[in-house]
Amino acid sequence: MSDREAAEEAATEAAKNEDTDTLADRGEQVSLMEPMRISETSRHREGLADLAVDLVAHAAGFRRSLPEGVLTALADLVRAMNCYYSNLIEGHDTHPVDIERALQEDYSANTEKRNLQLEARAHIAVQQWIDGGGLSGRALTPEGIREVHKRFGELLPAELLRVEESETGERMRMVPGALRSRDVRVGQHIAISPGALPRFLDRFEQTYSGLGKAESIIAAAATHHRLLWIHPFLDGNGRVARLMSHAILLEALDTGGVWSVARGLARNVRSYKSLLAACDLPRRNDLDGRGHLSEEGLAAFTHFFLETCLDQVKFMEELVQPRRLRDRILLWSEEEVRADTLPPKAGRILEAILYRGELPRGEVPELLGASERNARRIVAALAEHGVIVSENTRAPLRLAFPAKLASRWMPGLFPEQG
Repeated sequence: MSDREAAEEAATEAAKNEDTDTLADRGEQVSLMEPMRISETSRHREGLADLAVDLVAHAAGFRRSLPEGVLTALADLVRAMNCYYSNLIEGHDTHPVDIERALQEDYSANTEKRNLQLEARAHIAVQQWIDGGGLSGRALTPEGIREVHKRFGELLPAELLRVEESETGERMRMVPGALRSRDVRVGQHIAISPGALPRFLDRFEQTYSGLGKAESIIAAAATHHRLLWIHPFLDGNGRVARLMSHAILLEALDTGGVWSVARGLARNVRSYKSLLAACDLPRRNDLDGRGHLSEEGLAAFTHFFLETCLDQVKFMEELVQPRRLRDRILLWSEEEVRADTLPPKAGRILEAILYRGELPRGEVPELLGASERNARRIVAALAEHGVIVSENTRAPLRLAFPAKLASRWMPGLFPEQG
C-alpha cells in the first residue's frame, strides 16, 4: 500500500469511528433552512397548485394508457435513461447502450469507462430497489436517505469512492451511508457543520413526512433543494437527492417509473443549477417570505421542477402513443425481415404484444399460421434481438425496449451514441 493509499485508509477509518457527539458543531438552529415549504399565503401558491393538478392528471392518464407488459418494458428502459441523465448532471457520460452492456456483464477494457459502467449499474440497482418498494414510506427519513447512499456506494469501484478536498487537495475514501465528518463548501454555500447533521435531518423528516399526496407533489422540489443544502454526505448528494425525488414522485403520483424528471433536469442543467443556487440565498426583504432563506427562490425552483416533470410526462405520452409506437416497431421489423436478420411474420408477434401487453407462447403458432417448430424459431430470433423477453421457457412473451434500438423505436429519448 502506498503512502497516499495509507493516508486515505486512515482518514476513512477515522470517519467510520468518529462519534457524532465529538464532531464539530457550530450550534446552527434548524430554522436556518426555513421556509421549508411554500406558505399558503404566497402569491405563487395558486399557480403551483394548478401545476400539480395538471401533473397528476397527465401522469395518471399516461400510465393508464399502457398495457401492463408495455409498462414493465418501458420502466426498464426509463431506469437506464434516468441513470444516464442523473450521472450526466455530475459530468459522467455513460451512454445507455454501454449501461445495458454493463447489465449483461459486458464491460469496457478501458478502466475509466468500466468504472463508469459499474457506477451506472449501481445506480440502476438502487432505483430498481426503490421501484420495487424498498424505500416505501422512508424516502424522507434519515435512515432511508442513508440507505440509498449506502446501497449506491457499496456497489461502486474503489476509485469512485475517493474524494478530494477542493482547497487542500486532501484525499480520503467516502464511506457508503456515512454522514460527512468535516465541513464542506458547495459553490458559495457553506454547508452546516457535521455535528449539526442529525438534528437538521430530523427536522427534514418532521417537515416533509406524512404530507398528503397533493402537498407532497408541491413540496417535492423543496425536499430536493433542502437535502442538497444540508449536504449530508461527502459526495453523492446530487444522485441521492434525485433518487429521493424519484421515490417521492413514484409514491405521490404512482408514476410506474415510466418517465424521468432527471432527463428534464439534465436537458436544462444550467437553469437547474442556477435555480438551486438561488434557493441558497437569504431572504431579500419583507415581501420574500418569513424564513431565513428566500421563499421567492424556492418558489421559482418549485415552478421549474413541476414544469420539468409535466414536460417529461407529455414527452413520453407523445413518444409512446400506441399507433405511432406500433408503426415505428413494425417498420423496424419489416426492415429486419428484408435484411434477412428476422424471419417473416416476426412483426405479428410484436404487434400482438403491443395490443395485449403479453402473449402466451401456446398462441404463437396459431397467430403465425405456422408449425410449433417454426413458431419457436421466430420467437428465438426476436429474443436474440432483445426485443421480447419472458421469465422462463413457459411464461408469456413480453416486449422489451433495448437501448440499442431506442433511437429507432423512441427517437429523442436520449442522444445517439457517439
